[in-house]
Amino acid sequence: MKFSIIAVGDELLIGQVNDTNTGEIARRFGEIGWEVNDALVIADDADAITSAIDRAFRATDVVLMTGGLGPTKDDITKATLLRYFGGEMIYDETVLANIEKVFERRGLKMNELTHRQAEVPSSCEVIQNEVGTAPIMWFEKTGKVLVSMPGVPFEMRAALEKIAPKLEARFPNDLKIVRRTLLVTDITESALAQRLEAWETNLPKFAHLAYLPQPGLIRLRLDCHISEKETDDAARLFDEMRTLVGDNLLFDDDLPLEAILLDELKRRELTVATAESCTGGNIAHRITSIAGSSEAFVGGIVAYSNKVKISQLGVNANTLTEYGAVSIPVVEQMATGACRRLGADCAIATSGIAGPGGGTEEKPVGTVCIAVAINGQVTSETRRFPGNRERVIDRATSTAIISLIKELRKH
Repeated sequence: MKFSIIAVGDELLIGQVNDTNTGEIARRFGEIGWEVNDALVIADDADAITSAIDRAFRATDVVLMTGGLGPTKDDITKATLLRYFGGEMIYDETVLANIEKVFERRGLKMNELTHRQAEVPSSCEVIQNEVGTAPIMWFEKTGKVLVSMPGVPFEMRAALEKIAPKLEARFPNDLKIVRRTLLVTDITESALAQRLEAWETNLPKFAHLAYLPQPGLIRLRLDCHISEKETDDAARLFDEMRTLVGDNLLFDDDLPLEAILLDELKRRELTVATAESCTGGNIAHRITSIAGSSEAFVGGIVAYSNKVKISQLGVNANTLTEYGAVSIPVVEQMATGACRRLGADCAIATSGIAGPGGGTEEKPVGTVCIAVAINGQVTSETRRFPGNRERVIDRATSTAIISLIKELRKH
């Protein structure tokens, strides 16, 4: 089953707000075997909305639309949908009651503009938005369905949980998507593609392989659009892919690196601390973004200046003078110092030059020293990452986390 997505909003087109809704929708419906045929981001303009709906309905039977449902004059989606599907604007008391409940929970007072949110086209079926004021509207025309949802991401996610079962029942799907993702390290995308070339060429029509590079690793995803009788065939393909990846396999599931690290630590009943210079606390941030991280993460020190490296992590001043802050001896002392100061079994330490300035011929921008300590044993390396400041920090963070995962497995 294929469907279309339309995201409405001038703020999306000018980059003021990122469109996260399209990805959320694609993932949610991918779980039930639906595929996105196309996704459009358009302006708050009646002609643009109408043209986008026409285009989407020519290709698919279902259109999911987000945005443009606020109470202000620039939000014109509701009025445009009224003209497209016909009917008249009516005052829905059930919507008003829902809005009143939302405002009561938030401790806010309703005004005239908020009351206008209770006006809906008579041609739609209203589905209450229990976490916001803009109702979800379900339209049908000549066997095709358009569902208009709020653009606020948390409201849209709540709406998805209501409409997904309804759409699945309305358009039953004989095929399902079975997806497997492997996290692959220490190999370039081109080298991995060469290794898999013969196998990939002979994949059956129901299977598709995708290479998704990101800092420090490649996400290798195999999608199989199958019927029930082809389940065993898909499982065989997954096993073959895993075998071909071999020692470059980091993890056999699509999980964040920090979640994998925490799992490795918890299974060994170990704790971890961070000592960060160039990554500025990003490693600690990534780790603590995972629920339950407090079971293994004890804390971190952002030692940006040499003074803090000395006073908080016990880095030797003579070592800093002799080798410089961006050096293996310093980052190793940072790692052991973090274990000692914070009482952790393990530590990750980074020191580098993220740029855009500060580089030298010997240590250009992108040079990062990484050390990991496990129960007093330290391993370290120097890497050079390309890209701007943000990319260097991101790649250094991922590489450091991967380094500790690998060292834990050796132990």
